[in-house]
Amino acid sequence: MDKAPSGVNRRKFLTAAAVSGAAVAATPPGPTGEAAALGVATPALPPTAAQMEAEIGQPTKIAVTMAEPGGRPGSDFMVDVLRALDIEYVATNPASSCRGLHESINNYAMNKKPELLTATHEEIATAMAHGYAKVANRPMGLLFHGTVGIQHATMAFYNAWCDRAPMLIMSGNHLDAAHRPPGVPTTHAAQDPLAIVRDFTKWDDQPASLQATAESLFRAHKITMTPPYGPVAVSLDAHLQEGVAGKDLKIPRLSRTSAPTGDLDSVKEIARLMASAQNPVIVVDRGARSHRFQPLLVELAELLGAPVVDQLGRQNFPSRHPLNGTDRARGTIGAADVILGLELADFWGIVNSYSDIAEPKQGRRLKDSVKLLSINSREVFMKANYQDFQRYQDVDLAIPADAEATLPSLIEAVKSALTPEGRAAAEKRAKTFAEAGVKQRERFMSVDALYGWDASPISTARLSAEMWAAIKEHDWALVSRDVRLSNWPHRMWNFDKPYHYIGDSGGAGQGYGLGAAVGAALAHREHKRLVVNIQGDGDMMYGPGGIWTAAHHNIPLLTIMHNNRAYHQEVMHVQRVGNWRDRGVGRAAIGTTIEKPFINFAMMAKSMGVEGIGPIGDPKELGPALKRAVQVAKAGEPVLVDVLTQPR
Repeated sequence: MDKAPSGVNRRKFLTAAAVSGAAVAATPPGPTGEAAALGVATPALPPTAAQMEAEIGQPTKIAVTMAEPGGRPGSDFMVDVLRALDIEYVATNPASSCRGLHESINNYAMNKKPELLTATHEEIATAMAHGYAKVANRPMGLLFHGTVGIQHATMAFYNAWCDRAPMLIMSGNHLDAAHRPPGVPTTHAAQDPLAIVRDFTKWDDQPASLQATAESLFRAHKITMTPPYGPVAVSLDAHLQEGVAGKDLKIPRLSRTSAPTGDLDSVKEIARLMASAQNPVIVVDRGARSHRFQPLLVELAELLGAPVVDQLGRQNFPSRHPLNGTDRARGTIGAADVILGLELADFWGIVNSYSDIAEPKQGRRLKDSVKLLSINSREVFMKANYQDFQRYQDVDLAIPADAEATLPSLIEAVKSALTPEGRAAAEKRAKTFAEAGVKQRERFMSVDALYGWDASPISTARLSAEMWAAIKEHDWALVSRDVRLSNWPHRMWNFDKPYHYIGDSGGAGQGYGLGAAVGAALAHREHKRLVVNIQGDGDMMYGPGGIWTAAHHNIPLLTIMHNNRAYHQEVMHVQRVGNWRDRGVGRAAIGTTIEKPFINFAMMAKSMGVEGIGPIGDPKELGPALKRAVQVAKAGEPVLVDVLTQPR
């Protein structure tokens, strides 16, 4: 951990200072001795009883009311409902319209199941729930202020919607004007507070009674956990939270809902077409809902000798499997005579090309005779306004069902459809494809990865190689997308466990990275995995408070800053347009770079109680720094390594 100049542990020193400060007089003296030398401010004292009474008033008689039969607060009943739903965590940025439920979690639940997670911004909290759900395969609760809190969180809701991630959003609201406090609570109230997110949540409700609230929360949980997953939202009236619960309230029973599966006749037809194909190809995006998916997909691919092109929406397929065709996607898809798409977000973009030039061109990548097949739960539920469903692609056979739930029946159907000749052809296909893959990987590692190996700023290939050397002997998980590192981790690392990877944000909204990493690391914590987050610098600045949340809740997380000091994708966009218009690229840095001053992310981490290492621009210093950081994370602490990098 970071040390003071005298060798005193900074965190222990500050803790001791805070404890001793509570015992001194109301007007403490300024810092002296070692504290003064370190520049430590005098710790704030807890308020006195008189100060608290002046701020919140005398205690009310609610305790007497609670003692009466059936007279407990409504928000205590809401806690019981959340417990019945097995909601383990509720992430929140505190707000007055949620104070009833907040207090009940603190003092009735004793902050245990659910446990409150404090976030410094609603977007961070929502991203935490997003990352958590993709690891835990269950929703986290969110508790926000009705209007302004929801508005803060909308981008993160949209990411979760596009990524089909489950989460239970709860927002406070003062609906009844007759009971609504004047001033700010009225300004922050609304007749329909969830209207702003209705286009990108799966379902929402505003129940008008405690019994209706229980049923609404159960319905919301059922909907969010039925594929296709998606965020759901329930508005919790402040008057119901703070009022007295009745005697006859009932909590529904939590029931399991099976995923929608493909009808057997359609599944058999897909099996027949794949088994008889000369060059079958499987393309998969958000296929893996749980750890069951990857071994099922491996079994299907090996039966057919079919290459798998992974869009990396989840940990779908082992990165070093001989049939992984992700790095050869264009040629693999172009040679196919049958393509099976599993949970594809953009089938059109896979089978068509689009050239982003001054006069855009698009074309078809496929053979004229190719058969297109689809199994996709997105077709079960879709909305109209936001265009995350992409361009329309006609296919020969589409099954509107969950791919993971359908794979077992598809595998059995393929086994029945394969002839001895078909099995022999599949084995030969697989062998040929694997041999070409070995050559491709050798070229990546012996030629492509070595460009700029000793350069400063550090190349993304060198960064990825040094990270792999530091983590490969541990039980690790990557909780961020590596596309901004030119996918070097997926080219170099061995992604073979179902929990090794969770995909990207879905909606490509900035601000997702750090919050999602913290939430995912929370879900990994009980398994004691080494959790790695490759963090973009621009994305980091949307929600840097996620560092503090990781420290506050003791969530181990190794964050590697991909600090290229720019919103580099936008740099490339401005360069491209400048070239189209014959104006050059010399002024593309304006409005796109993060400089003058540069941001010291290591120092930022230290300011929030997290060990910060760097900035590191010399590649020879990178390996030792990463080794040190791994030790910190394995000891149960969050840590950040600030690495100055090449753009991509």
